[in-house]
Amino acid sequence: MSSVDKLTIETPEQTALEFPLAGIGSRFLALAADTLLQLAAIWVLVMIMAIFAISLGSLFSGRAGLWTFAVFVFVVFTIQFGYFAFFEALWNGQTPGKRWTHLRVIKDSGRPITAYDAILRNLIRIVDALPTMYATGVITMLISRENKRVGDYAAGTVVVHEKPLQGVNQVWQQAEAPSQPVAVASFPRLTVEELQLVETFLARRNNLEPQVRWAMARQIADRLGQQWEVPSETRPDAEKFLETVAEQRRQMARLH
Repeated sequence: MSSVDKLTIETPEQTALEFPLAGIGSRFLALAADTLLQLAAIWVLVMIMAIFAISLGSLFSGRAGLWTFAVFVFVVFTIQFGYFAFFEALWNGQTPGKRWTHLRVIKDSGRPITAYDAILRNLIRIVDALPTMYATGVITMLISRENKRVGDYAAGTVVVHEKPLQGVNQVWQQAEAPSQPVAVASFPRLTVEELQLVETFLARRNNLEPQVRWAMARQIADRLGQQWEVPSETRPDAEKFLETVAEQRRQMARLH
Protein backbone atom coordinates (compact mmCIF):
# COMPACT_ATOMS: atom_id res chain seq x y z
CA MET A 1 0.00 0.00 0.00
CA SER A 2 1.05 3.59 -0.30
CA SER A 3 0.43 6.99 1.22
CA VAL A 4 0.92 10.36 -0.37
CA ASP A 5 4.70 10.35 -0.01
CA LYS A 6 5.77 6.81 0.76
CA LEU A 7 5.37 3.21 -0.31
CA THR A 8 4.74 0.75 2.54
CA ILE A 9 5.28 -2.94 1.92
CA GLU A 10 4.24 -5.68 4.32
CA THR A 11 6.85 -8.46 4.26
CA PRO A 12 6.34 -12.16 5.04
CA GLU A 13 8.24 -11.47 8.27
CA GLN A 14 5.29 -9.37 9.47
CA THR A 15 7.20 -6.13 9.41
CA ALA A 16 6.67 -3.10 7.18
CA LEU A 17 9.28 -1.55 4.92
CA GLU A 18 8.81 2.09 4.02
CA PHE A 19 10.24 3.68 0.87
CA PRO A 20 9.91 7.45 0.31
CA LEU A 21 8.44 7.99 -3.15
CA ALA A 22 10.34 10.12 -5.64
CA GLY A 23 8.37 13.11 -6.92
CA ILE A 24 8.35 14.76 -10.32
CA GLY A 25 10.97 17.33 -9.33
CA SER A 26 13.63 14.86 -8.17
CA ARG A 27 12.96 12.53 -11.09
CA PHE A 28 13.35 15.32 -13.63
CA LEU A 29 16.55 16.44 -11.94
CA ALA A 30 17.91 12.93 -12.43
CA LEU A 31 16.62 12.94 -16.01
CA ALA A 32 18.35 16.26 -16.69
CA ALA A 33 21.67 14.85 -15.50
CA ASP A 34 21.24 11.72 -17.61
CA THR A 35 20.24 13.80 -20.63
CA LEU A 36 23.44 15.84 -20.37
CA LEU A 37 25.46 12.62 -20.40
CA GLN A 38 23.49 11.37 -23.40
CA LEU A 39 24.09 14.63 -25.29
CA ALA A 40 27.79 14.34 -24.51
CA ALA A 41 27.83 10.81 -25.95
CA ILE A 42 25.98 11.95 -29.08
CA TRP A 43 28.37 14.87 -29.49
CA VAL A 44 31.32 12.47 -29.36
CA LEU A 45 29.58 10.34 -32.00
CA VAL A 46 29.06 13.37 -34.25
CA MET A 47 32.72 14.31 -33.89
CA ILE A 48 33.79 10.81 -34.86
CA MET A 49 31.53 10.87 -37.90
CA ALA A 50 32.86 14.30 -38.89
CA ILE A 51 36.42 12.96 -38.79
CA PHE A 52 35.39 10.03 -41.00
CA ALA A 53 33.56 12.40 -43.35
CA ILE A 54 36.72 14.39 -43.88
CA SER A 55 38.98 11.37 -44.41
CA LEU A 56 36.49 9.03 -46.13
CA GLY A 57 34.08 11.31 -47.91
CA SER A 58 32.79 8.55 -50.16
CA LEU A 59 31.05 6.90 -47.23
CA PHE A 60 28.73 9.90 -46.97
CA SER A 61 27.55 10.06 -50.55
CA GLY A 62 24.90 8.12 -52.50
CA ARG A 63 23.62 4.84 -51.08
CA ALA A 64 26.55 4.61 -48.66
CA GLY A 65 25.48 7.94 -47.23
CA LEU A 66 21.95 6.64 -46.61
CA TRP A 67 23.31 3.61 -44.80
CA THR A 68 25.62 5.81 -42.74
CA PHE A 69 22.71 8.05 -41.80
CA ALA A 70 20.58 5.00 -40.86
CA VAL A 71 23.35 3.69 -38.62
CA PHE A 72 23.69 7.12 -37.03
CA VAL A 73 19.94 7.28 -36.29
CA PHE A 74 20.03 3.77 -34.81
CA VAL A 75 22.97 4.59 -32.57
CA VAL A 76 21.32 7.81 -31.38
CA PHE A 77 18.11 5.88 -30.60
CA THR A 78 20.16 3.30 -28.69
CA ILE A 79 21.88 6.02 -26.69
CA GLN A 80 18.58 7.75 -25.96
CA PHE A 81 16.63 4.72 -24.76
CA GLY A 82 19.19 1.94 -24.28
CA TYR A 83 21.17 4.17 -21.91
CA PHE A 84 18.49 3.98 -19.21
CA ALA A 85 17.83 0.25 -19.60
CA PHE A 86 21.55 -0.56 -19.60
CA PHE A 87 22.40 1.32 -16.43
CA GLU A 88 19.23 0.36 -14.53
CA ALA A 89 19.88 -3.32 -15.29
CA LEU A 90 23.59 -3.02 -14.45
CA TRP A 91 23.28 -0.78 -11.38
CA ASN A 92 20.22 -2.35 -9.78
CA GLY A 93 17.68 0.32 -10.72
CA GLN A 94 19.96 3.33 -10.99
CA THR A 95 21.35 5.46 -13.79
CA PRO A 96 24.17 7.97 -13.22
CA GLY A 97 21.52 10.67 -12.77
CA LYS A 98 19.51 8.59 -10.31
CA ARG A 99 22.63 7.69 -8.38
CA TRP A 100 23.56 11.37 -8.14
CA THR A 101 20.08 12.28 -6.85
CA HIS A 102 19.83 9.16 -4.63
CA LEU A 103 16.90 7.63 -6.49
CA ARG A 104 16.34 3.97 -7.34
CA VAL A 105 13.83 1.97 -9.36
CA ILE A 106 12.38 -1.02 -7.48
CA LYS A 107 9.53 -3.45 -8.01
CA ASP A 108 6.14 -2.73 -6.46
CA SER A 109 6.95 -5.56 -4.04
CA GLY A 110 10.12 -3.80 -2.90
CA ARG A 111 12.40 -6.29 -4.66
CA PRO A 112 15.17 -5.25 -7.08
CA ILE A 113 14.23 -4.90 -10.73
CA THR A 114 15.39 -7.38 -13.36
CA ALA A 115 16.96 -6.67 -16.74
CA TYR A 116 13.56 -7.41 -18.31
CA ASP A 117 11.90 -4.78 -16.09
CA ALA A 118 14.58 -2.23 -17.00
CA ILE A 119 14.16 -2.83 -20.73
CA LEU A 120 10.35 -2.80 -20.62
CA ARG A 121 9.94 0.38 -18.54
CA ASN A 122 12.37 2.24 -20.80
CA LEU A 123 10.93 1.06 -24.11
CA ILE A 124 7.62 2.54 -22.92
CA ARG A 125 9.53 5.78 -22.37
CA ILE A 126 8.65 6.48 -26.02
CA VAL A 127 4.99 6.71 -25.00
CA ASP A 128 5.79 8.79 -21.91
CA ALA A 129 7.65 11.31 -24.08
CA LEU A 130 4.60 11.99 -26.28
CA PRO A 131 3.64 14.45 -27.62
CA THR A 132 6.67 16.38 -26.34
CA MET A 133 8.66 17.10 -23.17
CA TYR A 134 7.42 13.92 -21.47
CA ALA A 135 3.91 15.33 -21.31
CA THR A 136 2.22 11.92 -21.08
CA GLY A 137 4.59 10.80 -18.35
CA VAL A 138 4.07 14.00 -16.34
CA ILE A 139 0.28 13.72 -16.54
CA THR A 140 0.42 10.07 -15.51
CA MET A 141 2.64 10.85 -12.53
CA LEU A 142 0.36 13.67 -11.44
CA ILE A 143 -2.69 11.39 -11.27
CA SER A 144 -0.82 8.40 -9.82
CA ARG A 145 -0.64 7.99 -6.04
CA GLU A 146 2.81 6.42 -6.46
CA ASN A 147 4.07 8.96 -9.02
CA LYS A 148 4.20 6.32 -11.75
CA ARG A 149 4.67 7.00 -15.43
CA VAL A 150 3.32 4.65 -18.11
CA GLY A 151 6.57 2.68 -18.16
CA ASP A 152 6.31 2.05 -14.42
CA TYR A 153 2.80 0.67 -14.79
CA ALA A 154 3.92 -1.63 -17.61
CA ALA A 155 6.90 -3.01 -15.68
CA GLY A 156 5.34 -2.95 -12.20
CA THR A 157 7.98 -0.59 -10.87
CA VAL A 158 8.19 2.54 -8.74
CA VAL A 159 10.93 5.13 -8.21
CA VAL A 160 11.89 5.81 -4.60
CA HIS A 161 14.33 7.97 -2.70
CA GLU A 162 17.20 5.77 -1.65
CA LYS A 163 17.83 6.09 2.05
CA PRO A 164 21.45 6.93 2.91
CA LEU A 165 23.55 3.78 3.10
CA GLN A 166 25.26 5.00 6.27
CA GLY A 167 23.28 2.49 8.26
CA VAL A 168 24.23 -0.35 5.95
CA ASN A 169 27.90 0.55 6.14
CA GLN A 170 27.62 0.78 9.90
CA VAL A 171 26.34 -2.79 10.05
CA TRP A 172 29.41 -4.12 8.23
CA GLN A 173 31.80 -1.94 10.23
CA GLN A 174 30.33 -3.16 13.50
CA ALA A 175 30.39 -6.75 12.25
CA GLU A 176 34.15 -6.45 11.71
CA ALA A 177 34.73 -4.66 15.04
CA PRO A 178 34.72 -6.37 18.44
CA SER A 179 31.18 -7.09 19.53
CA GLN A 180 29.69 -4.66 22.00
CA PRO A 181 27.71 -6.11 24.90
CA VAL A 182 23.96 -5.80 24.61
CA ALA A 183 21.86 -5.49 27.74
CA VAL A 184 19.47 -8.45 27.60
CA ALA A 185 19.07 -9.55 31.20
CA SER A 186 15.81 -7.72 31.61
CA PHE A 187 14.21 -8.92 28.36
CA PRO A 188 10.77 -10.45 28.85
CA ARG A 189 10.15 -13.75 27.14
CA LEU A 190 9.43 -13.67 23.44
CA THR A 191 6.00 -14.60 22.20
CA VAL A 192 5.76 -17.29 19.53
CA GLU A 193 5.05 -14.65 16.86
CA GLU A 194 7.98 -12.49 17.94
CA LEU A 195 10.35 -15.45 17.99
CA GLN A 196 9.18 -16.53 14.54
CA LEU A 197 9.69 -12.99 13.24
CA VAL A 198 13.27 -12.80 14.57
CA GLU A 199 14.25 -16.32 13.52
CA THR A 200 12.80 -15.89 10.03
CA PHE A 201 14.75 -12.69 9.50
CA LEU A 202 18.01 -14.24 10.73
CA ALA A 203 17.50 -17.21 8.42
CA ARG A 204 16.75 -15.09 5.34
CA ARG A 205 19.02 -12.09 5.87
CA ASN A 206 21.86 -13.32 3.64
CA ASN A 207 19.45 -13.42 0.68
CA LEU A 208 18.27 -9.83 1.17
CA GLU A 209 19.61 -6.73 -0.52
CA PRO A 210 21.90 -4.84 1.94
CA GLN A 211 19.58 -1.86 2.22
CA VAL A 212 16.48 -4.03 2.72
CA ARG A 213 18.38 -6.20 5.19
CA TRP A 214 19.46 -3.21 7.27
CA ALA A 215 16.01 -1.58 7.17
CA MET A 216 14.24 -4.79 8.18
CA ALA A 217 16.67 -5.47 11.05
CA ARG A 218 16.32 -1.90 12.28
CA GLN A 219 12.52 -1.98 12.20
CA ILE A 220 12.29 -5.33 14.00
CA ALA A 221 14.82 -4.18 16.63
CA ASP A 222 12.96 -0.89 17.13
CA ARG A 223 9.66 -2.73 17.47
CA LEU A 224 10.99 -5.08 20.16
CA GLY A 225 13.12 -2.42 21.83
CA GLN A 226 10.21 -0.01 22.23
CA GLN A 227 7.93 -2.77 23.45
CA TRP A 228 10.48 -3.88 26.07
CA GLU A 229 11.69 -0.34 26.85
CA VAL A 230 15.27 -1.11 25.81
CA PRO A 231 17.06 2.20 25.01
CA SER A 232 18.39 2.47 21.48
CA GLU A 233 21.89 3.31 22.74
CA THR A 234 22.15 -0.20 24.23
CA ARG A 235 21.44 -1.78 20.83
CA PRO A 236 23.51 0.20 18.28
CA ASP A 237 23.72 -2.79 15.93
CA ALA A 238 20.22 -4.03 15.11
CA GLU A 239 21.36 -7.41 13.77
CA LYS A 240 23.52 -8.17 16.79
CA PHE A 241 20.62 -7.17 19.02
CA LEU A 242 18.34 -9.67 17.24
CA GLU A 243 21.04 -12.35 17.35
CA THR A 244 21.39 -11.83 21.11
CA VAL A 245 17.64 -11.96 21.64
CA ALA A 246 17.35 -15.20 19.66
CA GLU A 247 20.32 -16.79 21.47
CA GLN A 248 18.88 -15.85 24.86
CA ARG A 249 15.57 -17.45 23.88
CA ARG A 250 17.36 -20.66 22.83
CA GLN A 251 19.25 -20.77 26.13
CA MET A 252 16.03 -20.30 28.10
CA ALA A 253 14.44 -23.13 26.10
CA ARG A 254 17.38 -25.45 26.90
CA LEU A 255 17.11 -24.64 30.61
CA HIS A 256 13.47 -25.62 30.59
